[in-house]
This record gives sequence, structure tokens and C-alpha cells, in this order.
Amino acid sequence: MQQHTAYEVILIGGSYAGLAAAMTLGRALRNTLVIDAGRPCNRQTPYSHNFLTQDGVPPGAIAAQARAQVMAYSTVSWLEDEVTEAGGRDGAFRVATLSGRTFTAQKILFATGIRDLMPDIPGFAASWGISILHCPYCHGYEARGKETGILMNGEAALEMAGLIRQWSRRLRLFTNGPARLTEEQRALLSRHQIAVEERELASFDEEKGHISRVHFTDGTAQPLGVLYARLPFVQSSPLPEMLGCALTPEGYIRVDEGRRTSVAGIYAAGDNTTGMRSVASAAAAGHLAGAMINREMAAGDFL
Repeated sequence: MQQHTAYEVILIGGSYAGLAAAMTLGRALRNTLVIDAGRPCNRQTPYSHNFLTQDGVPPGAIAAQARAQVMAYSTVSWLEDEVTEAGGRDGAFRVATLSGRTFTAQKILFATGIRDLMPDIPGFAASWGISILHCPYCHGYEARGKETGILMNGEAALEMAGLIRQWSRRLRLFTNGPARLTEEQRALLSRHQIAVEERELASFDEEKGHISRVHFTDGTAQPLGVLYARLPFVQSSPLPEMLGCALTPEGYIRVDEGRRTSVAGIYAAGDNTTGMRSVASAAAAGHLAGAMINREMAAGDFL
């Protein structure tokens, strides 16, 4: 890594959005530092899908190849560390890391992702991203036709059930307690042979992340091959909110079409800004953010 501590842009988070932004900024000759703590949210997922040229490739392999290509640009530096503090204003930001280093930059991009809050159900966390899934577009093809569950409730569960039918008709809705469904909604599910299971979940039988059975608190069990769940989450980094970046009602960092946050000079891209969680979406958002950062800086230098 280069020795100077002043950069034009600091990217906090070096997964797919951060890497894409770094490549764009590197090609724009911007002196850029990527600081990455090495905890991508899909680190447990064995294969990435629905990404052109990389379908079926392990996410870590995609990231490793991307990093090697990004680091070919001499203006991009990489630091394995965690940003613990950030402050300043547009054109004069300062960040500090867990190892005690400090850096300055004109612009900051947060590509820090989110942290899913796992339910306290044995077998769930070990299967997350493997057979307990968030995205049918990422994993539905491989899970097609299996005994499939949806762990949701209310209107959102009904919407998800209608979507997941595209991949499996062996479908069951798990509400993990009383269902928040109207009679009309229950009738619609029944018409499509989607059972509603209101018993509370106790545990999952799993082997290397692949579930085979769900157990209920009443002592009974049900065969199950795959489960879709939409989990609550928090931002992986508290720093954007501490710096004043507005969040959406769902808890994502609010950004405009150019990936700008509500704070001048601070951008955000990737899973921390949207529910469209995929490698392809993150890479696209990072590329756009990098281009918009460079465009803003170029305009400032020109005028």
C-alpha cells in the first residue's frame, strides 16, 4: 500500500460494490483507498448465480478476481482494517481505523452492507445463504421443485408465496405463530394448495447448511428442503447514520439516483441501500457511484 494518508476518495467496504467503485475510480486516475474488514454478508453462500460470466462461481472467487484486477491500477490502494471513526465535511473528511491509522479524503463511499438479525432457532444461522435463502433470483433455480417453505407473515408472506410458486408448487407458509391473514388471503393460499403452518419453529435438521426437516415446539416435525426468509437487519456500520446520512423507513441508507446520500460528499452503494441483494446489483451500484463521484470532482476542478 502507498504510504501517504491523504486520498481523493476513501471507499469503506471492499466487497462487490466497493470493488466496482474502486475500478471505476482507478480508471479515472483518482487516488483511492479501499478499507475492508473482510466480513461480506454472503461469506457463507457457496455459489453466486444470475451474474453474467460468473454464474455458479463462489462469491469469494469473484471477489478475489475482482480485487486482483482492481489492484492493477496504481492509483488504488487497499487496507485490511475496520473504520471505527469518521468525521469532517465535503472535501475534508477524516477516517480512523481499528489499528489506529488515520486518513483524509475529499469524498467517502460507504459500501458496508447490512447485518442480518438471525432468529434464535438452532440450525437457522448455519443454513443461511445455503438452504435458508433471501432471494429466489439468486438461488431459486437450484432449489426448484423442492419441499419449500416461506418464513414470513401477513401481506408480505402472501406476496412472496405468489412469487415462489414460480420455482416450486410444493410450498408451505410458516408464520411461526398466529397468522396475520384475512379470510380472503387464506382462501387464496388454499386455492393454490399452499398450506399455512402456524406452529412455532423449534429447530432445523441440517448438514453443512442443507436443511432436511423443521421441528416444531409441540414436538412434531415436517420434511423441508429449502426455506425463504426475510430477516430484520441493521446497518453493518453505524458511521453513515452518525455522520447524518438519512435512512429510509426500512433502514437502508437513503440515496438518490447518483448514489449520493443526504450528506454532501458522502455516497453509498450496495446492500446498505437496497433490498435488491445480489452480486450483480451491488457491482452495478458501485460502478455508478464511482462514476458519479468522479463526475462531481471533475466538475469542481473545472469550474
